[in-house]
Amino acid sequence: MKWMLNTDEILKTCGEHKIVDDLEKQVFYKFLQKTSPLHTLALALILYALGGVPFVVWGMGVRAVCLFHVTCLVNSICHRHGQQPWITNDLSRNIWWVAILSFGEGWHNNHHAFQYSARFGLKWWQMDIAWYTVRFLETIGLATDVKLPIPTDIQRRTCSYSQTSFESLNPTPIGAKSVIAPHQVN
Repeated sequence: MKWMLNTDEILKTCGEHKIVDDLEKQVFYKFLQKTSPLHTLALALILYALGGVPFVVWGMGVRAVCLFHVTCLVNSICHRHGQQPWITNDLSRNIWWVAILSFGEGWHNNHHAFQYSARFGLKWWQMDIAWYTVRFLETIGLATDVKLPIPTDIQRRTCSYSQTSFESLNPTPIGAKSVIAPHQVN
């Protein structure tokens, strides 16, 4: 859990994080960041109004405990056990049952291999609820410029023992031309 709390060590190891510069500049996200305690308070009040203290306990406390446990599960178990289909120069692994609990984060080796990708479950059978949510938001126009693995990155990171094929990944965004298999129809 040290990795979540020690930001100095993260900066020393990884350098400055510039991957969210575009988000930091947007007024909406600045507003959310400044007012996040108010959102938490509003949720607690709504839960209390709906069901009293039990709703607050389950909707705030138990939910937060489950979130932190699953987060720590991903970042401990998925660095020790499971399959590593991609070359990442680290110990990240994919574990299907952790992916179910974490809405897709259990495809942790996929995440480490393609950190820019919105899709971690890269094969059709890899359940990734977070990706399904992003895909839905893209469909209704609330998500744009969604990033997915490109063929050169896939080829560069493929392990010799991996059974990965470009066609099985099929990470084509809605309304876009296929980046993996141009002959494929979605």
